[in-house]
Amino acid sequence: MEKIKRCLWAEKNEKMKHYHDNVWGKPVRDDREMFRMLVLEMFQSGLSWNTILQREELFDEEFENFEIEKVGNFSEEKIEKILENGKIIRHRKKIVSSINNAKKVLEIQQKYGSFSKFIWRYVFDTPVINPWSTPEEVPSKNMLSDKICEDLKKEGFQFIGSTTIYSFLQAIGVINDHLTSCDFKYEE
Repeated sequence: MEKIKRCLWAEKNEKMKHYHDNVWGKPVRDDREMFRMLVLEMFQSGLSWNTILQREELFDEEFENFEIEKVGNFSEEKIEKILENGKIIRHRKKIVSSINNAKKVLEIQQKYGSFSKFIWRYVFDTPVINPWSTPEEVPSKNMLSDKICEDLKKEGFQFIGSTTIYSFLQAIGVINDHLTSCDFKYEE
């Protein structure tokens, strides 16, 4: 049997392989799932993606499966409950920003019809498929992530930067940065 060729970062463990093979780079247009990925990317800031994946189920539990309206209505009591969970990443500003950003996603849904439409319009609803052949070629941000980050900040989003948005765009398949040698490069 021939070995599956993956992007090198995915070979760390089974969770990373699963994420790489089944999530990363695949187009997502569901607002709840997009919001979920944005929050996870926010929490990843300053940490490794593996750290987030190891706690993925805890995030789903603490953040009510990322139901946008529920997160937008989290109380101070709920914030304290999350902060007491020693198994999750306890960072008040990231939690508070997630609540704020849920409210902003709801506002974008009202203005644009959906969060998905708002994000995907930047690429005319077509994923950007980059031709990288080595990990060193893959940028941490670009003009697209700069623009989307700037626009999201104008909409009132918090705790985001161009690097976080670039990772978010990779995660939801707006940007496909699988290496050209990767067996998952052109899978939808």
